[in-house]
Amino acid sequence: MPQTRLAGAVLPPMGCPPMNPFQTVIFVGAGPGAADLLTLRAVDRLKRAEVVVHDRLVRSDVLALVPASAERICVDRSDVTDMDPGRQTGELLVRLAAGGRHVVRLKGGDPTIFARLAEELEPVRQAGLAVEIVPGVTAALAAAAAAGIPLTSRGAASSLSLVTGHEARGKVELCDLTGLASLPGTLAIYMGVERIASWSKRLIEAGRPGTTPVTVVSRCSWPDQRLATTTLADAARDAEREGWQSPAVLLVGGSVEPVTEGPLKGRLVIVTRPVGQEHEIASLVQAAGGACLHVPVLRITSPVEMPHLDAAIAQIDTYDWIVFASANGVRGFLDRLRATGLDGRALGTARIAAIGPATRRSLAEAGYACDLVPEEFRSEGLVESFAGLPRGSRFLLVRADRGRDVLRRSLEAAGHGVDEVPAYRSVPVEKLDTGTEELLAAAESPWLTVTSSAIAEEAIRLCGPWIRLRGWQIASLSSVTSAALRRFGLEPTVEAVEATASGLVAAIVAHERDHSREPAESP
Repeated sequence: MPQTRLAGAVLPPMGCPPMNPFQTVIFVGAGPGAADLLTLRAVDRLKRAEVVVHDRLVRSDVLALVPASAERICVDRSDVTDMDPGRQTGELLVRLAAGGRHVVRLKGGDPTIFARLAEELEPVRQAGLAVEIVPGVTAALAAAAAAGIPLTSRGAASSLSLVTGHEARGKVELCDLTGLASLPGTLAIYMGVERIASWSKRLIEAGRPGTTPVTVVSRCSWPDQRLATTTLADAARDAEREGWQSPAVLLVGGSVEPVTEGPLKGRLVIVTRPVGQEHEIASLVQAAGGACLHVPVLRITSPVEMPHLDAAIAQIDTYDWIVFASANGVRGFLDRLRATGLDGRALGTARIAAIGPATRRSLAEAGYACDLVPEEFRSEGLVESFAGLPRGSRFLLVRADRGRDVLRRSLEAAGHGVDEVPAYRSVPVEKLDTGTEELLAAAESPWLTVTSSAIAEEAIRLCGPWIRLRGWQIASLSSVTSAALRRFGLEPTVEAVEATASGLVAAIVAHERDHSREPAESP
């Protein structure tokens, strides 16, 4: 009997118990790895989740989207004791949904492609639970994008076949490679590294030329992503020699014309900013062809001394200038302003200054015009900008709970009244998770970005041995940050000319270009 289908849900067949609309299991595609390859709907479902059942290979930056209060359950196939791990996971989902919680099953890639979805769905539907499936970027599409090659073309590849290189145990009918070999198109082999000798031999026996190009994308969109090209005849030998890691996708056929590579192609850049503040640097690095690993060494919380901030807000209309030293300060201040029932009208005639473009952008996004940004994006630049003001002006400096007090001392020395209040705290991350430590230990001469003195201190505490012993290169945002690094005995490889995210990445790119040039031949 045909099923009734509703938008975003599948109703169980007739005869099943009636559904509770709040008992829904949502299967979400996590994509190939990187969190910025998730769909908007996937992000929404993760942010509303109360319990998330996820694969072992789901990255930590994807799981960071899940509320801290949500339960996280990792299902590792090595823990499964029976022959039907999919059904076992499905029964777990039923038990979790029985209490009416918002249950998300987070699966790598797309849930409908080589992901045991049928097995997991069966007990869920038998229990009469509603189901939603949120698609994800499947590995073949992500791999082709990473390699910069088209999966289809009008002249040479008019079809695309997704094939598993790892058949289920006991399966009677294996994939018909003979038929696939005759198709004028591209084969995307999933989970194919371990059995590459078998399927490559079968394809050649079925008529595919041994010279057919094969593109290998290992750990697509992960910081240690690897790209390689080989041929069908040489694939098994090269896999043994190169040690391509799973998960990997192998694209057989299609176009392998070289593409223009960015200046950071093959380079790993470690971004150490707190959660939510890594995107600007990461997007610039990725646009230049590099890979990013977000390793936050600080987390941002509300200040302990909230009464000081509240007292300043209570008399906010008495200040001539309100100065923001960071985008975090903008967010912390405005959050507290709203919490007290006030808005921008409470500022009266106070003028607003921001230490740099990112801080000004945060103000603009919140609807506040910025009256002053210094030419030099640090405290000394603000000191110079305020040098001509008449004595007796009242300043409110909004900042973190720790940092330099250059501006306060200079303003007070010039005869101004200054109140300085913390709008947020920078709390050190206690330790790195195991997955991040493994990636850092394996990283070969990555770039470490350092954007403040506090980040410099915590990055060295958490990553010091790798920085000093593994030849890490360091990109510093400013001379102040560089001075902090030198206090710990580390010399930055580059320092940004302009203390912005784009200036920082530009410095890395310039260094890579300068050091990738071939030396001139001697006459």
